[in-house]
Amino acid sequence: MSTTTPTIVLVHGAFGDSGMWRGVIAKLQSQGYTTLAVANPLRGLESDAQYAATVAKSVEGPVVLVGHSYAGAIITRAARDASNVQALVYIAAYQPDEGESALENAASHFPGAKMVPGTTFATEYEGEPELRILPEYYQDVIAGDLPTEVTDVLAVTQRSVRVQALTAELSGQPAWRTLPSWAVVATQDHAIPGQAQEFMAERAGSHIVRIEGSHAVSISQPDAVADVIIDAAKATR
Repeated sequence: MSTTTPTIVLVHGAFGDSGMWRGVIAKLQSQGYTTLAVANPLRGLESDAQYAATVAKSVEGPVVLVGHSYAGAIITRAARDASNVQALVYIAAYQPDEGESALENAASHFPGAKMVPGTTFATEYEGEPELRILPEYYQDVIAGDLPTEVTDVLAVTQRSVRVQALTAELSGQPAWRTLPSWAVVATQDHAIPGQAQEFMAERAGSHIVRIEGSHAVSISQPDAVADVIIDAAKATR
């Protein structure tokens, strides 16, 4: 435990950017927490995790590392290389075990996912396929609890993720085996079904908070998400 208030380091997932944390950051800052949002490269699990770990290590003092969606896999790997990380928070996120990828893991067999070939498309850059959500499906897959005027903009501004980032297997022990973790399970998630999130969170021994929200729960219910992060931060002190 630390007597120093931890810094909250936020890592966004695929098909979004750091703007997804805007409301969460406002709540955290209003409660006196220093926050830092990582611009996730979305290039590959190992390299993305190394980048997140570098950002976390640049912070003086303890860190609560937060990951959304694919970034759950990133923080699971990154925290092993950042000794100042004291807690992990998963927001509608993957929590892979060793040898699992974001897309292929024990939780991938739960029904309800709408992030499938029919709702996505791939482009190629530098010989590597990169995935996006088709704009006409973005609201249903990612943000069903947000108004169309918001999701139309999110669909256009989404960032592509290299397919290899989603299919790369986690090497080594997952950080949730040695660090306390919290998990927001978004029960109306159509990207990572709530049942899948529940399975991974229970397996990891995470403190589970269920929120009736979409995959974009940090945008639609930022205060509720921030409250979970604050609980994790308080538990490290």
